[in-house]
Amino acid sequence: MAELLEKEQVLSVVPQDYAHSNKGKILDINERNFSLELFHAPDGIVVQRVMEFYSPTKNGMLYFTSSAAEINGNTITVSIPRKHRFLQRRTFTRIKFIQEINLESEGKSYKAESVDLSAGGMKLRTNESLNIDSEFNLCVKLLDKSFIECKFQPTKIEKNSDDSYTLSGRFQNLDNTDKMKLTQFCTRKNIEDLNR
Repeated sequence: MAELLEKEQVLSVVPQDYAHSNKGKILDINERNFSLELFHAPDGIVVQRVMEFYSPTKNGMLYFTSSAAEINGNTITVSIPRKHRFLQRRTFTRIKFIQEINLESEGKSYKAESVDLSAGGMKLRTNESLNIDSEFNLCVKLLDKSFIECKFQPTKIEKNSDDSYTLSGRFQNLDNTDKMKLTQFCTRKNIEDLNR
């Protein structure tokens, strides 16, 4: 797998606790491991404890699990894994995700149902005629009982034959922890679905 990695490549690092998600760039690579200079202190990263790694490539999102063999300041040495997987070619993995969602804007609440989800945004169906220029507050509940609160900006609205509407939109003001939480959630769900 070493041929898929190169110096200066940026990887997202997700330890078991989402709150300690990090990013770093590759400093050096050999057949057995690579060194990664983290952008932030390696809090929550433990030697020999499995973590998830993500990196966008021309073949799609590269995903693999591995562990740190050594930690030296902000630089960690990571064992090169035997297995890896390319996820969808899009920047963020998109999964089917059905859930009732409340959208709130300017003191009004609107009911919708999610159709799909990614770390970048989601698609919704609703019977409400909504303004594409509005920004909505929403809460997404994940299966592990955690949730994401953010703003949703519609980018496309289509009217369906049954007079309902389909909204596609992106998330605004997501912090890095919530973005990594969504990325990891969608990736795991996608892998589960592919393995069924």
